[in-house]
Amino acid sequence: MSDSLWNTLTSSEDFFLLAGPCVIEDKETVLSIATRLKGIGELYGIPIVFKASFDKANRSSISSFRGPGLEKGLEILKEVKDETGLPVLTDIHLPSQAEPVSMVCDIIQIPAFLCRQTDLLVAAGNTGKIVNVKKGQFLAPWDMENVVKKVESTGNKKIMLTERGTSFGYNNLVVDFKSFPIMSTFGYPVVFDVTHSVQLPGGLGDKTGGQREFIPYLAKAAAGCGAINGFFFEVHEDPERSKSDAANIYPLNKFGSLIESMLKIWRASLGNC
Repeated sequence: MSDSLWNTLTSSEDFFLLAGPCVIEDKETVLSIATRLKGIGELYGIPIVFKASFDKANRSSISSFRGPGLEKGLEILKEVKDETGLPVLTDIHLPSQAEPVSMVCDIIQIPAFLCRQTDLLVAAGNTGKIVNVKKGQFLAPWDMENVVKKVESTGNKKIMLTERGTSFGYNNLVVDFKSFPIMSTFGYPVVFDVTHSVQLPGGLGDKTGGQREFIPYLAKAAAGCGAINGFFFEVHEDPERSKSDAANIYPLNKFGSLIESMLKIWRASLGNC
């Protein structure tokens, strides 16, 4: 599916979506969210890739929920594919995880904190799958050119680059919209991770805070700015009960209306950027 999915994502006139819960909590929750996301994609005629993590290895606290682990997590993601037909994405933290993840997932994601880890990037590239690399909060957008070259060294040219905010002092992130056209010059799709960009990393002491109320503003502004191909959202049916990123995850019951607004702005701005 990797090649056909790549063609679908790169040829879409509208934006594509990478969306789902932060972490795999349980099979029932994941399948419910995936089913509703599939309906949103069909309603608005846009490609959707389901995302969820089998392990959140960079949680703030040692006691934070991390997920079901590699083996169980991949079983659940395979069920999502089989039952909904949606392509799936998950992130890896170790080079040894690349191959087993590639047996199930259509997109392998490199977390922002690990975006310069050469062995991890090469392992992901060697799978032949689409590789989505999140720009580190500590990197300038032009620094991502070296990241791209690491994946390209494997012969894999199915690369996406995701903006998720830049550290601005302590416990705060800002989005520099200049990063989108800068990263687009590398010749690969650019994605905007809206929900992680409103995080307040470590802002609650033993967990990350966030400002969910600003998600619609950033999303709609980005929909009209050009140089973006897709959007990344973490969504949940009950955000306050999410076991990860509760402060910045977006309510699923409001997601469809936000996408509708974004599409109107996107289509109105085509050819004007």
